[in-house]
Amino acid sequence: MLDLTEDEVIDQIAQMEEQGIIVKYHALVNWEKVDDDLVEAMIAVQVEPERDVGFDDIAERIYNFPEVRALYLMSGSYDLSVFVEGRDIREVAHFVSTKLATIDRVKSTVTYFVLKKYKQEGVILDGKTKPKRMAVSP
Repeated sequence: MLDLTEDEVIDQIAQMEEQGIIVKYHALVNWEKVDDDLVEAMIAVQVEPERDVGFDDIAERIYNFPEVRALYLMSGSYDLSVFVEGRDIREVAHFVSTKLATIDRVKSTVTYFVLKKYKQEGVILDGKTKPKRMAVSP
């Protein structure tokens, strides 16, 4: 498809890994099919940016917590979107109340718990790939 030899593709992949373009390879797991009760939550965080560094220093402080799986700077009604996981709701609540909300310049947090995942990273998780609508025929 790329009109390259296998060795050329291997070399390009190695270069992209070295340059930090390809950062990590990982498996996408449908945790609903695994007997594991992890709880995931998205926390909307409003913060006061600091002069000369903006949001970067507070973002660094937050993403270094082991509970944090992802962190994004957002536009809109809140500043940061923090994705965390824990063994149960109490563990996530403890993280928010004792670690996240107590950081200087954090003005407010709103926690949203993930109830069910339907699609992740472009993959439909329930295995249904056919459209539910009937085909229209003349």
